[in-house]
Amino acid sequence: MASIGKWTIIFDDRVVLKRHEEFNVATAKGLIVGDDDFWNQSKFENIWAIQYGNSVASDEVEYRDNTPHSTYADENLGPISQFTDKWDAAYLAELQSNWDNDNNDGETTEQKVTRLGARPVSYTSAVV
Repeated sequence: MASIGKWTIIFDDRVVLKRHEEFNVATAKGLIVGDDDFWNQSKFENIWAIQYGNSVASDEVEYRDNTPHSTYADENLGPISQFTDKWDAAYLAELQSNWDNDNNDGETTEQKVTRLGARPVSYTSAVV
């Protein structure tokens, strides 16, 4: 990989990795996005990884074979939100699961909300 983007998509693992906002390079958050119909689209068949979020000139699509790397903009793969929206949904599910499972014996819902805040109902990343 020639660069490290604020978003990295690794096709073999079906992982979308976020490295901005609350997740920096040291705390990057990778989530598996399991939607096989999405990953098996023909437009992705030769792609190994995408590095996105540096600049239009350096956002990079990396291939499985000897095809030279190219920019994301040149590949016409669709908006990056097709990946980031899936990451956001997976992260929201994780936040909700963490909230649901963070219980103290005898605690009421009101007490839990006071301690943790309201249960997360949405999450949206800034796409850079």
